[in-house]
Amino acid sequence: MQNDFRFCPSCGKTNIKNVNMRKWLCPDCGFDLYNNVAAAVGLVVQDDEGRILFETRGKEPRKGFLAFPGGFVDPDESLEEACMRECREELGVEPVSLEYIASFPNTYDYKNIRYKTSDVFFLAVIPSGAVFKTQESEVLSLERRFARTEEEIAGLPLAFESARKTLEILQKRNNQYRMKDRSL
Repeated sequence: MQNDFRFCPSCGKTNIKNVNMRKWLCPDCGFDLYNNVAAAVGLVVQDDEGRILFETRGKEPRKGFLAFPGGFVDPDESLEEACMRECREELGVEPVSLEYIASFPNTYDYKNIRYKTSDVFFLAVIPSGAVFKTQESEVLSLERRFARTEEEIAGLPLAFESARKTLEILQKRNNQYRMKDRSL
């Protein structure tokens, strides 16, 4: 899969060049376009028992695989605003707080276009007793699963590797807290 133009979008000539998959240049008219990374957010929603809320994706790419609620950041929107909007859209609730976890690069192949993303993950606290109303076009189902051990994380059919890495970070963080609590 390669993102490329056959014609310059500005002058229509065929001399446009892709420079290291980073930008396109047209020597005929001087047009240049950078292939910048898109920002995306993911929300890790954990219950009191330590189970994590996963969506079964309702659309490509990776339809039917597990993912966190989230999506692309819109123009003129902060990461936090995107988290709030995506949670409202996909789950029908708004988090009461967000805590940054980590970010990872990701590749998102959609309709023969490869998008490079920076996936930014937040721990989201949802109001207790919240009733989820999922967005049918995005979410096939919701389920809570444990992801406390490497084996549990490895066994999850996750849509994106960035989500797996986020779970590994959370697992290490939670293990450090447990060890710290034992030493007190």
